[in-house]
Formats: sequence, structure tokens, C-alpha cells
Amino acid sequence: QVQLVESGGGLVPAGGSLRLSCAASGSIFSFNAMGWHRQAPGKQRELVATIGIGDNTNYADSVKGRFTISRDNAKNTVYLHMNNLKPEDTAVYYCAGRRAGWSTYSSWGQGTQVTVSS
Repeated sequence: QVQLVESGGGLVPAGGSLRLSCAASGSIFSFNAMGWHRQAPGKQRELVATIGIGDNTNYADSVKGRFTISRDNAKNTVYLHMNNLKPEDTAVYYCAGRRAGWSTYSSWGQGTQVTVSS
């Protein structure tokens, strides 16, 4: 089974930027889509951004225009570029993969903490 490992989280001031990375132990083509999710304390996990095999992308309204998801197939890595960060972006960010024919994400990383100070 392909393992996913996130990195790149940290503490940044409001208005700052971070780039999260999700490295897969095998080919990310194992997944029909890759997604970044986040979960803040006391809140439900939410889907932030997705990217498909054809590089089609989708974003939550709360991050449109600020976050960009991308993939490097040669490195089996998916990125989340986050700009103009806000305190409400504070959460644990998880990378996940969804296999073809599945409606849910089946493989998850351990998460990386992003904290945005006001």
C-alpha cells in the first residue's frame, strides 16, 4: 500500500506563506485523485483542494485565490502552496489519495500542523 507523508507545516504570521508537501512511497498514479484536507480543533475535517490525474483542480471557497495544489509525478509528490494565510487557516493538514471507482479517500498521511498567528 502506498504510504503518504506530509511535511512543511509550521508557525507563520497572518499574510504569510507556506508550502506543504505530500510524498508518496509509490506512484501517485495509484490514485485517481489526491486531496488536501484540514481539521481545526473542535471542527469537522474539510476538503481544501483536490487534483486529478489530468491535473484538474478544485478548491474550497474559503481558500480559492490563496491556495494552489500541484503535483510532481516524477517525484511522486503533491504540493499545497498557501499564500495570504489567515488565522482561520490554522489546522492539521492531511494529504489523502482516492482510488479510481472509490467515492472516499482511502490512504491518508499523518498530518502536518499549520498555525497562523494574528
